[in-house]
Amino acid sequence: MISFPVKKDDITIVLCGAAGQGVQTVEQLLTHLFKQTGYNLFSTKEYMSRVRGGSNSTELRVSSHKVQAYLDTIDLLFPLSREALDHVRRRISPGTIIIGEKEKLAPGGDDIPGIVDIPLSGLSQKIGGAIYSNIIIVGVIAALFNIDRKAIEEYLRDRFGKKGEQVVAKNIEAVDAGYEFGDGLTSSGTVSIELTRDAGVEDDIIINGGEAVGLGAIAGGCNFMSSYPMTPSTPVLTFLAQHSKEFGIIVEQAEDEIAAINMTLGAWYAGARGLVTTSGGGFALMAEGLSLAGIIESPMVIHLAQRPGPATGLPTRTEQGDLEFALYAGHGEFPRVLFAPGTLEDAFHLTRKAFAVADKYQVPVFVLTDQYFIDSYYNIPQLDISDGKIDRHIVETDTGYKRYAFSDSGISPRGIPGLGKGLVVVDSDEHDEEGHITENHDMRIRMMDKRLKKLDAVVNEAVPPELIGKKDASTVVICWGSTFPIVREAVERLSRNDMAVLYFKQVYPLHPGTGSFFKHARKRVIVENNATSQFGRLLKLHADIDITTRILKYDGLPFSVEELEKRLLEVI
Repeated sequence: MISFPVKKDDITIVLCGAAGQGVQTVEQLLTHLFKQTGYNLFSTKEYMSRVRGGSNSTELRVSSHKVQAYLDTIDLLFPLSREALDHVRRRISPGTIIIGEKEKLAPGGDDIPGIVDIPLSGLSQKIGGAIYSNIIIVGVIAALFNIDRKAIEEYLRDRFGKKGEQVVAKNIEAVDAGYEFGDGLTSSGTVSIELTRDAGVEDDIIINGGEAVGLGAIAGGCNFMSSYPMTPSTPVLTFLAQHSKEFGIIVEQAEDEIAAINMTLGAWYAGARGLVTTSGGGFALMAEGLSLAGIIESPMVIHLAQRPGPATGLPTRTEQGDLEFALYAGHGEFPRVLFAPGTLEDAFHLTRKAFAVADKYQVPVFVLTDQYFIDSYYNIPQLDISDGKIDRHIVETDTGYKRYAFSDSGISPRGIPGLGKGLVVVDSDEHDEEGHITENHDMRIRMMDKRLKKLDAVVNEAVPPELIGKKDASTVVICWGSTFPIVREAVERLSRNDMAVLYFKQVYPLHPGTGSFFKHARKRVIVENNATSQFGRLLKLHADIDITTRILKYDGLPFSVEELEKRLLEVI
């Protein structure tokens, strides 16, 4: 008899199958069911760039305490094919329980240690076909975690109700079949799970990275969005389109990325608050529009969800490879701001802040995420939106209005057409204070200095890095963006009093006090999901910080907590 080791605080479930087998449906159902039942949850997925076939996997980390990071460890594995089993084989350990159809996983009669045979084909055929296999697995997992059947039925009715009562009934039948099988595993002692529930989860919300960015945009006053779909940035476009009527947002799927950014520039010119969401290849097409925003001093918010390049690269995978691209894109020199949230809460607050900073300083502001971040879910406390104030920086013009009037701060009053009696002129060529084209060399220098001067004010409002650990730690582990929760948990596992984590959520311009965080650090270890340590170079260039050790990963996958813990041990 196989006996699952009883664990009381943290269990990782992995489902793996081909595109089209419903793995994502299982993730969506269980994500909400676990949260409703009082379990903390983290989930993420990796998938191939194809509509059908291949091998995709989803990880569900169920815990009695809050979890926000990816683990390599698999406690419960549900492979839907032999290919799926091979796909995650490197993660299988002696402690992994494999629940699958043995006939499919080992057609040649191979011995698979730790397998619990489930007659998925037979059960699903009784209900109506293989299409119900994934829902049967939902029932098995629900039984193992003692999730109330009525809660499952209610959720299925809510999820599939629009498809008709027959569809709902069949899915309930599939869950029941799986639940009965799972009950048998627990009653026989084959699998025993004792996980403490967390009463605090009840008031939490569960969202993913795309939704966190979208909610931040709404809180920031976004009322216009134009984009062209590109993985992994599309969930933000989808989310805002779904809620466009509710929040009065115009959402336009443009014919391409060039049109998308220029439409959004037009929206800001007319007084709206606009957002574009894109990924590397799409952002490449936006470079000229970005430069236009620079010279006409238009606010602009760009969500750039990174994925491995160059060119198409690995389009459905993750990487932090576009930091320098965002920093240096466009021709000529003009100020910009780059935020890189590492948590869902930060994604909300920084996206909201992006609109405020863009509007106030009339500059492009980036929100840098990546595929891992966008596709990861976990439960968080309700987002605080009690301060719903949105500061607008638009003036009513008069007959003497000058769009680019010189000022001590470099910021000119921004008027919009139709609000006041003044004429609002913008020009992609160099221009004078009124906005009219000029080739006067002295005016060119004054206008360049005016635009660049705004960066001084932006620096004074920069978000400081967050230190986790002692101020005088001799080893500081530096990270930015999505790697933060993984780095934090890996360092926590090491339990070293001489180590601290320094998390940058604004990566450009840097906070003026950045250097002070390194005064006591003899070892400066940076962790980045790219091949060349782009942020390490930025720290040297802009804060004269020397990195002593670089831990880099660029295979298209995120770091796991265990992997990073091991690599940190090798260098400290």
